[in-house]
Amino acid sequence: MCIEKKKVGSMYVCGCPGTGKSLLLEKVKFLSIEWAKEVGMPPPTSVVVNCTSLTNTSDIFSKILEQCQGKKKCSVNSSPFQELKSFLCEKKQSSAKKMMLLIIDEMDYLISKDQAVLYDLFRLPTFPNSHCMLIGISNAIDLTDRFLPKLQSLNCKPLVMTFRAYSKDQILKILQQRLMGLPCQIFQPEALELCARKVAAASGDMRKALHVCRGAVEMLEAESTSGIHELDNISYEKSMINGLNLPPERLTKQEINMVRIDHMARALAKTFRSAVVDTIQSLPRHQQIVLCSAVKFFRRRKKEATLGELNAAYLDFCKTTSMYPLTGPEFSSMCRVLSDQALLNLGQSREDRLRRVTLRVDEGDVNFALQGIRFFRNCLQ
Repeated sequence: MCIEKKKVGSMYVCGCPGTGKSLLLEKVKFLSIEWAKEVGMPPPTSVVVNCTSLTNTSDIFSKILEQCQGKKKCSVNSSPFQELKSFLCEKKQSSAKKMMLLIIDEMDYLISKDQAVLYDLFRLPTFPNSHCMLIGISNAIDLTDRFLPKLQSLNCKPLVMTFRAYSKDQILKILQQRLMGLPCQIFQPEALELCARKVAAASGDMRKALHVCRGAVEMLEAESTSGIHELDNISYEKSMINGLNLPPERLTKQEINMVRIDHMARALAKTFRSAVVDTIQSLPRHQQIVLCSAVKFFRRRKKEATLGELNAAYLDFCKTTSMYPLTGPEFSSMCRVLSDQALLNLGQSREDRLRRVTLRVDEGDVNFALQGIRFFRNCLQ
């Protein structure tokens, strides 16, 4: 509509990283040419500047002029801003007037002490005879309100469009759509769901989800190249379950050639490395089982228990998984170690079994740290 009616204006697009802001604006840039053709108008001149490439904030106007006119140096008698203003506000007949779509990416890099550059940019569409449509993009949701409070009084406040972080279902849907064109199934559905769930919980960044999937595929390729799989007798994540005395699990040929949940868990661990996850993954097996027992216990009951109740849950867990449990004193000692590592909270009591226990870390961190081991993954479900 702005192109058809030659109407100027400004928009500020903000939101979390990896939510499609720059991608959408690239699409707008392309579609603006199509829209102009549909209404029989000359296509707008599109100018895109990424502010991360600027040495000084004031260089933005020289960059825009360079793309508009091919001029690298401005007149001695006027500043780059004045020259750009004259260029954009040049009087022309209505039929010869060509709109300019000015896209400023990473706009928050222009934040300065007095914000003069940002104010001047948003003023460009408001000058008489201006044919500039300005779109600014950045991650800072509060840029216009916090840093540019005078925009309203200067009559140049932009329309604000906010991009929210992707949810688990949205990430999963995009990944599935990306994979639809492939002739065969590359990812196990559970692996994709794990990726979507973790990325949505951490940041909602779609680029990070794609990066994790790429990492998981590379791990599968490395396994295939090294030939570490034996089709007739292979243990699933054997290196991670040493000491559990579990029978080896066989994988079908189709599973060997797919990105499985263990690949995805390792790729996620490389991307979302945290001190808590590292600590949990480095614990001895029985301490991991205590944390696993606590997660299961608190999931279906209150968020606090006695050491005796947690010990009963631990014994039940060991019985279910055919693990040989440790003695009562050994269990109490393990809980003290977990408390020292800031994974459990232990209260005070004369009797050890009556001490109050709470989980000090997020359940999601425990799930994520142990997700790649089928033994724990099945138990945590």
